[in-house]
Amino acid sequence: MRIALLGGTGDVGEGLALRWGLETNHELLVGSRDPEKARDAAESYVGTVSAAGGDATVKGFTNGMAADRADVVVLSVPPYHVSDTVESVADVLDDDDVVVTPAAGMKRDDDGFHYHPPGAGSVTALVREAVPEHVPVVGAFHNLAAGRLADLEADLGIDTLVIGDDADATATVSRLAEEIEGLRALDAGGLANAAEVESLTPLLVNVATNNEGMHDLGVRFS
Repeated sequence: MRIALLGGTGDVGEGLALRWGLETNHELLVGSRDPEKARDAAESYVGTVSAAGGDATVKGFTNGMAADRADVVVLSVPPYHVSDTVESVADVLDDDDVVVTPAAGMKRDDDGFHYHPPGAGSVTALVREAVPEHVPVVGAFHNLAAGRLADLEADLGIDTLVIGDDADATATVSRLAEEIEGLRALDAGGLANAAEVESLTPLLVNVATNNEGMHDLGVRFS
């Protein structure tokens, strides 16, 4: 399978690319507005995976070229960039693609981080509005600490909540998530539940910030 990580030069894209690169045989396509930056990141990810004993296939492209070649498109961009990113690739998405959004809107003040959804109600809803109607959207990977993902020596032992209205697309993303060792995918229902899932992210950041030894915190449900 070909997985495009749009904005894949950032923290979330790096963490997912390294984990999938080490633990799967999927072809990973790092996307960026700057193709040279994408190629440099891809080369770096291959080197990191190789040092950990893996053999990754990672290539760098513009976001549009990466999306055009992919089966699964992960929007690993900040929440305020998701609409522009989707608009830039919408014409190359087709019925067989799956778009995945891990972004959660947050704002910070003196008390810490707070959930800050867009007018659509959630970042996932914003993505659903922007993506062509015939292309399924799945929310996943919202609550994962990018640093923990990128540390290939770290044991994960955490969960990711997966939301979607298309059963096949949701199953595909859950399967991809669980191909990452130590990551369990849990079905959190349809896209209407996005706000509840996204709002966990600022909570985890606040707990990690205010408690010693809780850096790169994750969550496990039992």
